[in-house]
Amino acid sequence: MRTRFAILLPALLLLLSLCLLPAPARAAELDTMIGQMILAGFRGFSVNDEATIVRDIRERHLGGVILFDYDVALGRAERNIRTKAQVRKLIDELKAQADIPLLVAVDQEGGKVQRLKKAYGFTETDSAADLGASGDEAVRTAGATVGETLSAVGFNLDFAPVVDVNVNPNSPAIGKLGRSFSSDPEQVAHCAALFMDGMHAEGVLSCLKHFPGHGSAGSDSHKGLTDVTDTWSEAELVPYRKLIASGKVDMIMTAHIFNAHLDSKYPATLSRKVITDLLRGRLGYQGVIVTDDMDMGAIADEFGRREAVRRAIEAGADILLFGNNLAYDEHIVEKVHAVIRSLVDDGTISPARIEQSYERIMRLKASLG
Repeated sequence: MRTRFAILLPALLLLLSLCLLPAPARAAELDTMIGQMILAGFRGFSVNDEATIVRDIRERHLGGVILFDYDVALGRAERNIRTKAQVRKLIDELKAQADIPLLVAVDQEGGKVQRLKKAYGFTETDSAADLGASGDEAVRTAGATVGETLSAVGFNLDFAPVVDVNVNPNSPAIGKLGRSFSSDPEQVAHCAALFMDGMHAEGVLSCLKHFPGHGSAGSDSHKGLTDVTDTWSEAELVPYRKLIASGKVDMIMTAHIFNAHLDSKYPATLSRKVITDLLRGRLGYQGVIVTDDMDMGAIADEFGRREAVRRAIEAGADILLFGNNLAYDEHIVEKVHAVIRSLVDDGTISPARIEQSYERIMRLKASLG
């Protein structure tokens, strides 16, 4: 097994040598760092050397992929997940293409949000709402079950647990789907910690979502801009504050919600006031921040791709998530990579800003083992 130092050493050498390299070489290393900032979805139950996603990993150094069982754009369950053996083989093939460890992610929360279903041969778990009402052992066991299920087929990142507080039980994206552990923020933090412990024991990274809190929303950000100005409260930060202080947090996902009290112009994903000033400043979080799906209506319908990518990076996001599922573009990685590169080339974003995110990502990947 490779040590953490052995995994991190290439990144350290890369950063130390950047200033000594001739211009063409520096450009190549910049492209590597940009690639690590993208995590994308794709179509296919298997891949070969000619697959676009394979070329993205090999040539653009794509940092991560996300697998789904259902293809929203096609309207049918034909995407990446069919059986345990098939998923294991697919993930092995993808990882084999990467010169830097590849993040392989999935949404496996339990309840109504789990891509690895019983129908495909996987073990399902209860929703966060049911777990929160069932006691500590149930939560801890569910986390371990999810961790074991994911690690057995090669996933190393779960976009879970949800730490949104159940402020509005009728919230279409959270409360109605049973995705919150509790209406008590202290209980949410407690349950999330137990769930994370279970996953960590199996070597799976976790991701808290959706910062700074989606539980009071009266609409779904998949469909458009969601305004929580009149419903959100500071209590929704409690789970983040407690979990960050515990040192358990691997990654945090931003929410595509608008809150005029936090930023009068931009939703959280594109807000420096929310990501850098609040999350990194007030709450002291120094780890990896990933956006929610940049294809969701709250972002895609309100901002052009170039502006959204620019503002997310300027706000402080490290990884841009393109699920590539609500709408599909086989060349999404190539296009996003080109946008980021052009923003650096024209001086809009500094190389130092890209290096900053790259260093955080490499520290996270060093923990994979």
